[in-house]
Amino acid sequence: MRLMVSGGGTGGHIYPALALIKALKKRDANAEVMYVGSERGLESSIVPAKGIPFKSTRIQGFKRSLSLENFKTVYLFLKSVHAAKKMIREFKPDVVVGTGGYVSGAVVYAAARLHVPTLIHEQNSVVGVTNRFLSRYVDRIAYVFDAALDQLPVNKMVKTGNPRAQEAAEVVSHFSWSEYQLQDDVPTLLIFGGSQGALKINSATVAAIPAFNDRKYQVVFVTGQKRYDGVMDQLKDTKIAANVVVKPYIPNMPEVLPKVAAIVGRAGATSLAEITADGIPSILIPSPYVTADHQTKNAKSLATVGAAEIITEADLTGETLVKKADQLMNDDALRQDMAAASKQLGVPDAADRVLDVVLELKRD
Repeated sequence: MRLMVSGGGTGGHIYPALALIKALKKRDANAEVMYVGSERGLESSIVPAKGIPFKSTRIQGFKRSLSLENFKTVYLFLKSVHAAKKMIREFKPDVVVGTGGYVSGAVVYAAARLHVPTLIHEQNSVVGVTNRFLSRYVDRIAYVFDAALDQLPVNKMVKTGNPRAQEAAEVVSHFSWSEYQLQDDVPTLLIFGGSQGALKINSATVAAIPAFNDRKYQVVFVTGQKRYDGVMDQLKDTKIAANVVVKPYIPNMPEVLPKVAAIVGRAGATSLAEITADGIPSILIPSPYVTADHQTKNAKSLATVGAAEIITEADLTGETLVKKADQLMNDDALRQDMAAASKQLGVPDAADRVLDVVLELKRD
């Protein structure tokens, strides 16, 4: 099997691709893989560090307003398509997979023009610009949320879940909260705004800490490394009780998540894949700053089935955060019901499901 994968710009596009590659290598150790990304995207450092052959091309996204930069974008896209065709002819992939980001647009389009079997993966409830464009040319479309069904050609679509979920489901955790001077037999609420932290979530949590100090449950507040010093400065005159821990980041998050009773966080596709794989009740605060407000639609997919509660960023305060947290953390039966609903949405074999579609395309 020779597989070419392309996806970049954000972790939400990169990590599903890496999970798919991992599943392929597990099934066929002799499989050959080539990852094509952008020169400046996160993938240019993340992918080579995993020991995966990597090639790059220069590309950029369209401006949403009229701009001369869009002429440059078209030029770079056409140039990237030309470069991708050369890579495809040299590597001779059996299938080309795109997981999102502008770079995958050029690579997957080039493959389709060369009549190489193609698959794209859509992680979100709202389909991105690149996948909307590619949907006309590809052979198959793997998807996660049913909300995407009316945005893409239904006859090409296969529901697979997010490959990242399989990595989360396969983690065997030996983590103990004693590493954070907390207790393993006390329910723990994790508040996590993403690797960079989320300013509004951090501000609300800082305001909530005096109330959290008096609770019977534990709170682990992850600020994001860049925001940690600012948060600690805000808390310099605030008592932090033994049941509350403030950390800049958690390096072993996949091992920690199975030990979490509930989580407060954003509603990005990768986060939700991990949350549902582990069946974790959640309080979701969708980012309003993403394309087409897709995080809100992602969150509603969980809330509709009782797996999550939602607080809009506009309504987020220390008071509203504590109220929702108390409702969830003080009600074991509610958490169990939400955990079951979350687990129902999880797809613990998602990477294998996508891989099955890839192998089917190869046979065809």
